[in-house]
Amino acid sequence: MKTDPEVFIRDNTGILSPPHVPEVRLRLATEAHDLWLKTEEELEAIGLPPPFWAFAWAGGQGLARHVLDHPALVAGKSVLDFASGSGLVAIAARLSGAAAVLAADIDPWSKTAVRLNAALNGVEIAHTSENLIGRDESWDVVLAGDVFYDRSFAEVLLPWFAALAARGAVVLVGDPGRAYCPRERMEALATYVVPVTRALEDSEVKKTTVWRYRALGV
Repeated sequence: MKTDPEVFIRDNTGILSPPHVPEVRLRLATEAHDLWLKTEEELEAIGLPPPFWAFAWAGGQGLARHVLDHPALVAGKSVLDFASGSGLVAIAARLSGAAAVLAADIDPWSKTAVRLNAALNGVEIAHTSENLIGRDESWDVVLAGDVFYDRSFAEVLLPWFAALAARGAVVLVGDPGRAYCPRERMEALATYVVPVTRALEDSEVKKTTVWRYRALGV
């Protein structure tokens, strides 16, 4: 890395609560921070992948809200928060009583963001930068916020989620209407109207649905 992640994150974010999850505090970028305005080329020059960890995306906010409102989904259980980003959903799971939470994100900057955000909320969360797609480490619950934004990525996720659900894992997805969300394979549990930033989503609110992935044949 060309830049120290912790120094950069502290200098380019503020401590905020996502509007739909006021119980949680995160280090997030806002219009007041230069990070908001940097182009992909400028980010590459400082060794920074697109900073998905710096924003509370609608899918993650809806999923975190659902977990906090229904703590029995995760209480006492082992949880994987896949494509964790800032760690918002992982933090919600821990606050709801999950026995163990693993935040997984291949972006190496996410590890530092999750550590800083977990500390803000007084919880402990493990993190891995490994690509876990296709693996099964016997998680009771798998949480995934806003992962169906890309066709090729969705095609890789579908069989993995199906396999996890088939062996009994609860697979929950928070999705704000992305094009490649396989709604026919899932059961809708709840829908939330989540305030978002127009600069990110071209909208001021996003209707976000929390889905449970069904095992094949169910």
